[in-house]
Amino acid sequence: MRQQVLKALANPPRIFYVPYYLAVLNFVVQFIGFIAIYLTALLVFGVEIPPLLFLLSVIFVHMILAIYSRSDPQIGQIILAKIQLFKRKIPRRLVA
Repeated sequence: MRQQVLKALANPPRIFYVPYYLAVLNFVVQFIGFIAIYLTALLVFGVEIPPLLFLLSVIFVHMILAIYSRSDPQIGQIILAKIQLFKRKIPRRLVA
């Protein structure tokens, strides 16, 4: 039983070699950023930005996250824990 617990902790859920939370966070941040940039360019400058740039940037950042998470597989859980601490308004000195 001890081996199963260690294996579950050592191998967090992944989406294409990136921890689940990082992959979802990457897509959400890039999607919101693309919508903001697209609407700004369309409304202010009257220029349409091709959505293919969004897909390429998501793939490029996902590859960078895959390379980085290979050396630190728990990075997704660390980021999720820090987000939870900031939501609870824990003082900065407690957030290591």
